Amino acid sequence: MRIKLKRAYEKSDKTDGTRILVDRLWPRGLSKREASIDLWLREVAPSTELRKWFGHDPKKWRSFSGRYQRELKRHPDQLKLIKSKAKEGTVTLIYGARDQEHNEAVVLKRFLEKH
Repeated sequence: MRIKLKRAYEKSDKTDGTRILVDRLWPRGLSKREASIDLWLREVAPSTELRKWFGHDPKKWRSFSGRYQRELKRHPDQLKLIKSKAKEGTVTLIYGARDQEHNEAVVLKRFLEKH
């Protein structure tokens, strides 16, 4: 299973494999053509309440990570879909956040690799 992470604003390339957007909101200022998204899984993104509470504050990272993992357990079908795509080839989880270390895609990737 090969899962990569990439910011939505970075240029896509062939090594990305299946590009899955894992944000609840479409990245600002990015056209669908520019984004080259194969699949948009809004359901697997953090809830609106959790996303707003976190606000990409690194001080809340540990708590956010735990709360988000609990939310992920409520979406087994979407998680299975990502895993099945990853078994077929490379999957790149696409996110819009500026912070490359503290975002939902980081938590999701770790969650998928662990479970």
